[in-house]
Amino acid sequence: MSVSIIIVNYNSTRLLIKCLEHLAVQTVLPDQVFVVDNASTDGFEDMAAFPLHVTAIRQTRNIGFAGANNQALARCTTPLVVLLNPDAFPDPDWLEKMLAAASAYPECAMFGSRLVSSGNPEVLDGDGDQYHVSGIVWRAGYGFEFRAAHFPWEVFSPCAAAAMYKTEVLCRAGGFDEDFFCYLEDVDLGFRLRLSGHHCLQVPDAVVRHMGSATSGGQQSDFAVYHGHRNLVWTFVKNMPEALFWIFLPLHLVTNLAAVFWYSGKGQARVILKAKKDAVFGLAHMWQKRKNIQRTKQVSQKEIYRVLDHSVIPWPKNNETK
Repeated sequence: MSVSIIIVNYNSTRLLIKCLEHLAVQTVLPDQVFVVDNASTDGFEDMAAFPLHVTAIRQTRNIGFAGANNQALARCTTPLVVLLNPDAFPDPDWLEKMLAAASAYPECAMFGSRLVSSGNPEVLDGDGDQYHVSGIVWRAGYGFEFRAAHFPWEVFSPCAAAAMYKTEVLCRAGGFDEDFFCYLEDVDLGFRLRLSGHHCLQVPDAVVRHMGSATSGGQQSDFAVYHGHRNLVWTFVKNMPEALFWIFLPLHLVTNLAAVFWYSGKGQARVILKAKKDAVFGLAHMWQKRKNIQRTKQVSQKEIYRVLDHSVIPWPKNNETK
């Protein structure tokens, strides 16, 4: 089964080279590799050769993770497409395992890799994305001990640091929402695919070492806090089905208020308030998108509720099935 790989680069060329070196020794090689560079200033433009043949798509400005992936997606000619971050370093049989899962589970349109910490491969960096009824999102299993699992299991959506999708399904959904720029754009996409009736499988033996937030200053940087918390509101507003939307809206508002107090206490009041202000200013636009998404959904609200996390205290859990 043929597959394309898309890597979005922004001032992470050193890591990109290492990522491509890992791709070059895969037991199954990809048919196409696209590297979309978002106007890096760290030497990417001087690269004459890569460890693997790639099609480089150079941008004149930073159009974000969402826009860059959409640029390459429009050029993909294979039935499957893999998104891989430049700070993600796959095991040699990773792509082989992902493709095997796609063949074994044709009813699934999304496939997640098992992410482990690049600094300590005995610790999980994530086992797929989990979506709470409040709108809070986290990577399942984050920080837990990595233990081998023998059977795949369902997750809400894959983390796009190392995820595979059916290309046709991705294109039919319109790809990523470019208004998001980056952060939670993969969760938004996964939610939309869920509403269209598609499922996500976590592949237990497809392992990738992941650094995480290598070019954005870390998960608690102002950049990450702003985009993550603005997009958290937009994801909920766009995608939560009607009855569930109104039932859990009070909880969503409370969690947003709690986030404002939390980050204000950490000295990031300005950035968290700007994130929520801009989220509110964008609501009319997102509500228009919501109308189309909800009008065309193919699954019941009961099915969406089934795959949401309903825990009293939203917190990363180890959801692996052995």
